[in-house]
Amino acid sequence: MAELKHAQALSDGLYAIDTGFHRPRFDAAYLVVDHGRAAFIDTGTHFAVPRLLGTLDELGLARDAVDWVLPTHVHLDHAGGVGSLMRELPSARLLVHPRGLRHMLDPSALYQGALAVYGEAEMARAYGQVIGVDAARASATHDGMFVDVGRRRLQFVDTPGHALHHHCLWDAASAGWFTGDTFGLSYREFDNTRGPWILPSSTPVQFDPATLRESVARLMHKRPEAMYLTHFGRVGDVARLAADFLTMLQGMVDVGLEHRHASERHARLREGLFDLYLRSLRRHGSDYSDGEVAGLLEMDVELNAQGLGIWLDRQ
Repeated sequence: MAELKHAQALSDGLYAIDTGFHRPRFDAAYLVVDHGRAAFIDTGTHFAVPRLLGTLDELGLARDAVDWVLPTHVHLDHAGGVGSLMRELPSARLLVHPRGLRHMLDPSALYQGALAVYGEAEMARAYGQVIGVDAARASATHDGMFVDVGRRRLQFVDTPGHALHHHCLWDAASAGWFTGDTFGLSYREFDNTRGPWILPSSTPVQFDPATLRESVARLMHKRPEAMYLTHFGRVGDVARLAADFLTMLQGMVDVGLEHRHASERHARLREGLFDLYLRSLRRHGSDYSDGEVAGLLEMDVELNAQGLGIWLDRQ
């Protein structure tokens, strides 16, 4: 097979597609193919749809070969392109967490919530339009539900903590989880001889560290060999990464509690999180400069600080 323009073949019938959101190797959608049938897991934004369709073309798959569109949750970097993609896939049905279904049918509240976080200019630049899905083509999942892609079976498991409308998908064929944001973020720029580096996502507005710990434990109960992260790609060495994730999660909670009553709290949270991440990267052996780390983690520091602040206000 010729090299794919925007996708990487991970294993037989499994592809990671770089959606182009924010920067290269930041945001992935996944395409699962088996016996001529296909499903997308996460879609990226509206602007990612040409890349998703282009990957189908490169693989010689017709539009009506796609049976399912399966967002892990409805945050726009994962599901903003769902409606636009569904318009191009005549046979596809949408399966979404029950807490997210209404937002996929009518995304106006979802869009307004993101607008409050990012602002109008960034929404237009990074996300574009968000189109609703016909209710006749969409259904809610339930915990433990199975869906078949050809002869390949995926299972939905409810995994709150990052968001209440979050589920992960277990793929027995690869012994891996499609984790959305439940298992955090691991950017390929930070890979080195020690392996990947990982951090949790506390993006607004439903971050709950206690629940997130339980969800990660549930994922690990399967003894996975791989995690397929939206941000970004396949990672192995799962047991070590899970331990690192939980250590970092506690560090983020400690930063939040330390600055809970600080004046200019958001600025203090940003500073505390960046220092936490930088120290962790130094222990990991990263040789990026402080400025390079700041550039790569700028969005995450800001959004994680916002999410921590909202969590603190709920306590």
